[in-house]
Parts: sequence; structure tokens; C-alpha cells
Amino acid sequence: MSSSCSAQVKSQAQNSLLGQANTVGIIGGVSVLSTLVFLEKLVWLGSRNGEEAVPFVVCSDPAIDGAVVSRGSIHSSFDGADPNEEIIQNLRHKRVFLEQSGARCLVMPCHISNAWHEKISDGCSLPFLHIGECVAKELKHANLKPHDTGSNVRVGVLATSETIAAGSYQEKLGNQGFEVVLPDKATMEHILIPAIDSLNKQDIEGARNLLRVAIQVLLIRAVNIVILASDELQNILPREDPLLKKCIDPMDALARSTIKWAKSGKQGNGI
Repeated sequence: MSSSCSAQVKSQAQNSLLGQANTVGIIGGVSVLSTLVFLEKLVWLGSRNGEEAVPFVVCSDPAIDGAVVSRGSIHSSFDGADPNEEIIQNLRHKRVFLEQSGARCLVMPCHISNAWHEKISDGCSLPFLHIGECVAKELKHANLKPHDTGSNVRVGVLATSETIAAGSYQEKLGNQGFEVVLPDKATMEHILIPAIDSLNKQDIEGARNLLRVAIQVLLIRAVNIVILASDELQNILPREDPLLKKCIDPMDALARSTIKWAKSGKQGNGI
């Protein structure tokens, strides 16, 4: 940023919005739509009881989507080089910008970007919520009981191949003592990926039927709950579908955790 831009950021940090001690900084990830959906949840959940909505500032770059698609992978190469280092640096710069803009807590409502959470948050002095950790903690507090005596509670994860390979949800759920159940290769190739393809082709009924099968496959494996960790998988099933009672949207957990932090920050600072 230029010196004039830096001065403007410092000036903005003094105003009534960005100067609040419970201001949330939102780093837009790969999907702009995902960021907008999260903002809707944050505003609606935060103000539905007549309370004041959470103050926030957003930094989003739609060019990241194209950059991820062009690289085709979110993993390091065999020689240790990370093909996404440019994207990670881009997101890190946005993190620094939000810090300088007066944010007191950071969130990143993107399933893919959270695979780089550790690198993006390196050197950050603010609370930086991880979407997988927010889900895991909510499920831990729910005191779920395992279907099989003597085993851990099983949590299923349905997501794109990249999100599953990144392991973000598996790690955070495992840290809380959950057994993570993932779709096998056949389910991914013949059910889940075709479900997303059907959605992209506007075959809504086909996408719904395939997603129902994918969820049932995990439920048969004695999972208590299924995490739909993909933007494409949200809103495929109608709201009255009974299977949705067995599913959760990670963005809901991230929004609730963000609101919880904002409320504690507001009370703790006497605002």
C-alpha cells in the first residue's frame, strides 16, 4: 500500500465502526458467494433477537478463485515448493490490511483457504478463528453419544476432493476426540462428484437424489452427524428434508463462534 493509503487506513481505524473493540475482520476466500453467504448468516444470527449486529470489515478478491482453479491443487509439490504461495501471500496481505483497519478478531469463511490457515495466520497477534475448529468445538459441547458402545462419536464429512485431502476438518475433529468418517473412493466418484456435476447442469432433482444417497452411505456407517463442508452441497436439499436434521453447515458454526467472540469482546470492554 502507498503511504497515502496507509495513512487513510490509520485514519479509518479511529472512526466509530472500525474503532470498536469487537470489530471482526473477514478475509474473503476462494468463493465470493461463500463470503456473502457468511455475511448474511453473521448479520441475521447476530441481530435476530433485536440486538445490534456485529461490526465487521471485509476484504475480498475474486481473482483468487481463478488463481486456485488455474493451479488445480492446494498442496505442496514433491520438492517442497508450494504452488499456492502467491495466493497465500495475497491472503496474508489481506490479513495485515484488516489488522491495520481496526479488526480485533479475524475469520476466513472459505473451506479451501482454511487449508492454509496456519501459514496465513503466522505472525498474527489477533484471535483468528478456524472454521473446522469452530465446528469441532460446537459438536463437543453438544455431548453426542456414540451409536456403538465403546467407540468414539463418529462424524461424517462430505466435501470436494481438495477439501478432504487438505485434512482441515479431520485434524480439528480428531483433536476433540471424534472419529472422522469420509466418503470412500466409490462414493466420491459415483455419487458425490456426479451430484455436484448435476447441480452445475441445473439438474436439481438429480443432485438431490445423489446427495441423499451420499448422506445415507455415511449414516449407515454409524455417524452421528454429517458436515456438508462444501458451498456446492448447501441448499441442494429442500429445507423440510428430514436428512438435513442429520447435517450441519460449517458456516453456521463459524458465524455463531464469531458472534460469541464479538459479544464477549463488547462486554469485556464496556462498549
